[in-house]
Amino acid sequence: MGELIHNSHVISELNDLGIKTIDTLPEKGEGICIIRSHGESDDIFKQVQEKGYELVDLTCFDVKKVQNKAMELAQNDYFVIILGRKEHPEVKAICANAKMCAINPNNVYVAKDIEALKAIENTIKSAKKVGLVLQTTQTKEYLFEVVDYLSKICKILKVENTICPSTSLRQNEAKKLAQESDLMVVVGSKKSANTTHLAEILTQITKTIHIEHQDELDSFNNIIKTSNNIGVTAGASTPDSIINAVIKKLETI
Repeated sequence: MGELIHNSHVISELNDLGIKTIDTLPEKGEGICIIRSHGESDDIFKQVQEKGYELVDLTCFDVKKVQNKAMELAQNDYFVIILGRKEHPEVKAICANAKMCAINPNNVYVAKDIEALKAIENTIKSAKKVGLVLQTTQTKEYLFEVVDYLSKICKILKVENTICPSTSLRQNEAKKLAQESDLMVVVGSKKSANTTHLAEILTQITKTIHIEHQDELDSFNNIIKTSNNIGVTAGASTPDSIINAVIKKLETI
């Protein structure tokens, strides 16, 4: 169901092996249907089984934790705020599962930034209690910023830090590398939330380019040639083969 990971090269390789990406389930089918790491709504799980597929749930443990925290808050009548990108599959699944448990489904809200929260500030102020969960790829700095804002307008605020530990570790290591580099090259899909966040963070420290494939380096020849120290990092879903190909290409430039 949906792209297994946000990397077009891996998806293409899987397709060649006979592992197909689908967005909707055929009415009847046989074989295995995989629920990817981003998770799905309970409704999708039921559909998969009702239509005759063998269900394999590969929802990431950390994503499942966010879903459970959001559902728990919704069941206890919190106004639930999910900090993340509304269109991202992980956030869609968190939201759907929370709404399923909510006493009032309208009390589950997805916000991509503080501006989105300000747009419903009166609703937040009127809520008896507010619960906050985060898309796993968010940054701790952003969490602190949002908590600082919400703590001033909420009667009761419960914060669940649901940032993926490996994402935080990757970001911290990349920031150290960026401080020693004239240029950072971030390798990974533009659709990958953890990769785009990584690029956004590093842009604040040093010159940063975000590419999906080594061939894109040709567009940055001048920047690369005038950089003494170049750091390379990648998103969680970027295969080693692509990272190594980028490093080899950099070496030739």
